Amino acid sequence: MPTRQRFRRRPDQAVSAVQIRLETDGLRYRKWGHEQFAKAGDWLVDNAGDVYTVEAETFARTYRQVAPGAYVKATPVWAERAMAAGSVATKEGRTAYAAGDWLVFNREDGGDPYAVAALKFEQLYEPDD
Repeated sequence: MPTRQRFRRRPDQAVSAVQIRLETDGLRYRKWGHEQFAKAGDWLVDNAGDVYTVEAETFARTYRQVAPGAYVKATPVWAERAMAAGSVATKEGRTAYAAGDWLVFNREDGGDPYAVAALKFEQLYEPDD
């Protein structure tokens, strides 16, 4: 049984982001092996060339601005290694993952999940003791 641990995003790992402040029925796109959906008010994030959207409430609760257009994830996450391949339902769609990747949760109770490839997770996060 995997053990969930608390991590914090490394402080030097800022993202570029802009809020989708357009009158729109939404944005559909394919990423992580599944269709994703963003709506007006969500955020378009560029994480070192990895571009995706983050739901508005999650972004407001977990990120803080450090410079114009630059944000860092300021809240801890809880994560565990995936024992087998699968997919997880996120606020934007589904994300496929491989065995050894990390299942990450914005909430301690396991809420607001997403998945991150093992190497990417190790680059972005550090234990939060």
